[in-house]
Amino acid sequence: MAGALSGIRVLDLSRVLAGPWATQILADMGAEVIKIERPGTGDDTRGWGPPYLKDGEGKDTSEAAYFLAANRGKKSVTINVSKPEGQELIRKLAAESDVFIENYKVGDMARYGLSYEDLRKINPRLIYCSITGFGQDGPMASMAGYDFIVQAQGGLMSITGERDDLPGGGPQKVGVAFADIATGLYSTIGILSALIQRAASGVGQYIDMALLDVQVATIANMNLNYLVSGRVPKRQGNAHANIVPYQVFKAKDGELVLAVGNDSQFAKFCELAGVDFAADERFATNANRVRNREIIVPMLREVFLQKTVNEWVGLLEVQGIPVGPINDIGQAFEYPQVKHRRMRVDLPHPLGGTVPQVANPIRFSGTPITYENPPPLLGQHTLDVLTGLLRMSETEVAALKEKKIL
Repeated sequence: MAGALSGIRVLDLSRVLAGPWATQILADMGAEVIKIERPGTGDDTRGWGPPYLKDGEGKDTSEAAYFLAANRGKKSVTINVSKPEGQELIRKLAAESDVFIENYKVGDMARYGLSYEDLRKINPRLIYCSITGFGQDGPMASMAGYDFIVQAQGGLMSITGERDDLPGGGPQKVGVAFADIATGLYSTIGILSALIQRAASGVGQYIDMALLDVQVATIANMNLNYLVSGRVPKRQGNAHANIVPYQVFKAKDGELVLAVGNDSQFAKFCELAGVDFAADERFATNANRVRNREIIVPMLREVFLQKTVNEWVGLLEVQGIPVGPINDIGQAFEYPQVKHRRMRVDLPHPLGGTVPQVANPIRFSGTPITYENPPPLLGQHTLDVLTGLLRMSETEVAALKEKKIL
């Protein structure tokens, strides 16, 4: 069955994570994604190892796990975009594409004759998405953007990490490149929205995506806590700024998360735990529990030390109290619900035999996502795309390779 985006062609000049994350989602949905890479080296993340995919003998291949995480389902074509002959190939491919996505520094595409204004002249229906650290305008537009720096600049690290007055206190980045991933997601939303609009208008448009914009936007309720109150939110470790109890607690043999979302859940929790805290006016409502956080949380800590993690989960989970163990990534993939949902997918791979992948979490009823093509080898599809889509001869392709354009 054809995917939801079957018939859509994406020309992908992005690299590292934000752009490739967006185009992997589009590929999962059935779009044809042509990934343009530098001859010889390819996407930076091909070399971001170890770990590398193992071959049949257990030896490292050339495929870094980082690259494999964000490039499933794409075709790899090597083109030297800095050369006029390479730029002409990109223009020809853009003329045959629906979506163009790039994450070069501001001005680079214009210098190569590949800006939106350049390409819309040859393909008015083209949807062109640029991803940069800071956007196409403003005092920082020309600066390179990196996820770690953006997490700091955009406020995320100021609310992530343990309180300064506790052991281990201080700002922390999120354990994955959150700004990159979120920008990839927002870029996908923008592209899909532009495709819908194009279906009505017949013309494409330009999408300007910035990591810093996305990072600021995704602070979500913490933004409004500040904008409404005028008070700058502080780090609270694993506690929630607006809900109590909603944090990590230590049990007899480990740690778990309790996420009580309303007063009835808290009352039910107290009943199951054999305590009468919900009858105390100081703790009967969430607003009062937030105000009296420093009183109720130590009392709850003493309660949780009375049972093991499994005992607490078994007692509370079946009664609808949000609770869960703190799994490491290995435990997460072995978690019964994760296994049931088939979040691990293994695809055939020319170097490794198979390559593990993580399933797309979107579950369509009518156009289900299928997993067929693994992350490509560097330049694996160059000949096929140029001779097929652009109708070049193999002799012409060989000549471009000789000139180091491919």
